[in-house]
Amino acid sequence: MRSDSGRTISLWRATAPEAQASAMKSDARADVCVVGAGMAGLTTAYLLGREGRSVVVLDDGPIGGGNTERTTAHLTNALDDRYFEMERLHGERGARIVAESHTAAINTIERIVQEEGIDCDFERVDGYLFTPPRKSKKILEDELKAAHRSGLETVERVRRAPLESFDTGSALRFPSQGQFHPMKYLNSLAELIRRDGGLIFTGGAAHAEEIHGGDGARVTTSGGYTVTASDIVVATNSPINDRFEIHTKQAPYMTYVIGARVPRGSVPHALYWDTPDPYHYIRVQKAEERDAEYEILIIGGEDHKAGQEHDYSRRYSRLERWARFRFPQISEIEFRWSGLVFETIDGLAFIGHNPLDDDNVYIATGDSGMGMTHGTIAGLILTDLIVGRDNHWAEVYDPSRKTVSAIGEFAKENLNVIAQYTDYVTPGEVDDESEVKPGEGALVRGGLSKIAVYRDEDGVVHRMSAVCVHLGCIVNWNSNEKTWDCPCHGSRYDSVGRVINGPANRDLEPVSD
Repeated sequence: MRSDSGRTISLWRATAPEAQASAMKSDARADVCVVGAGMAGLTTAYLLGREGRSVVVLDDGPIGGGNTERTTAHLTNALDDRYFEMERLHGERGARIVAESHTAAINTIERIVQEEGIDCDFERVDGYLFTPPRKSKKILEDELKAAHRSGLETVERVRRAPLESFDTGSALRFPSQGQFHPMKYLNSLAELIRRDGGLIFTGGAAHAEEIHGGDGARVTTSGGYTVTASDIVVATNSPINDRFEIHTKQAPYMTYVIGARVPRGSVPHALYWDTPDPYHYIRVQKAEERDAEYEILIIGGEDHKAGQEHDYSRRYSRLERWARFRFPQISEIEFRWSGLVFETIDGLAFIGHNPLDDDNVYIATGDSGMGMTHGTIAGLILTDLIVGRDNHWAEVYDPSRKTVSAIGEFAKENLNVIAQYTDYVTPGEVDDESEVKPGEGALVRGGLSKIAVYRDEDGVVHRMSAVCVHLGCIVNWNSNEKTWDCPCHGSRYDSVGRVINGPANRDLEPVSD
């Protein structure tokens, strides 16, 4: 059991075996090369395989080992950014396409589960959106009207969500949502991809180092191997083949999750969301033991810009305090983990042809807190584009789109990025590397440079340039996940500087003693 995206282990990683994959040992050729073995990548590979396309999947970590394993796995057409916002940003037609596509994503997952006999705890549940006590209910009124205009006519207002432990007050009920165990689902998709003739390579030799579109499209890997393909899909959470275009239109946020034991049946299986900032999201997962008397209540929230806050323990404490007040039946907190979410400036993922690239290079990024459905939508859209079918969702999700109504959010996020470059002139966090404790990291100023210093549990010191290799921001130490996180565009590196999340695609530069 391991995670390539941080020290903490999610419920999903802890309760599913690691999927089998092959080490890359030679060149390969396929109709499509998919870079990234998360929800978007494997869904795309599976659907293309069903269309008779040959597929090679590359990932330098385990299957699902990025941020897919760090989801809370809500399958929903109730948007984090609300339908009245979708109407403002994308118009009524755009909002209807959003509702239609997320609904289709849930239906697609259910169909695959049923047709392929996948045991991944999939179930249909209702979803409930509610506001904090004594807060205006206008947001619910506006959202109900917008949801109906978007085609979700069965959404209704109810007196309260079905929770006995606390009164949510008036809520919106979104019927026929879904939930599942994402790692069990992905493990099965990997087996099905191989059944249909696809190849999946993981590990360091399968790290996609260079991506070239056009005639003779190919991906070269760190192992010195080449995958030649007619089309390339980059599904790496944040695209590693794009230096500027996409990264100015989305921002990285860390989100936090706890998994608490509650008596079985004490919390109805449903999806629950409140509306503050930061908001909370809740669901229940059954225990792995068939006769267990408990279930796991999953509560997430406390989001912040990646690499810009350091109060990780307080984030978990606030989540636990919020949860115990409303769910007094909680016994123990069994899981704590965090995940990286990319929020786009207009609330929708970027799925389609990569801007400023050849027409046979595609991307899927910008989960906007809806990674499981956005990842499935990516599989549906990209499969249609690659096999030459029209897809009337594609325009709304087009990575080249210009959303004029989101210009304020664009400016805010990019001004925030510019402000991070002042870290070049600030002092180090400690005066000398001797102050860095075993198992921890800190920034140390070395003349005109900043050095990222990590002392491992054996006392060995590892020194790296603190300059992110993407666009030169100064990384910060994440003591929760034992990673170096870039506060600008979300690149992340492990404790000794190996890249684990794009847009950076190579390691921090080592620094000699």
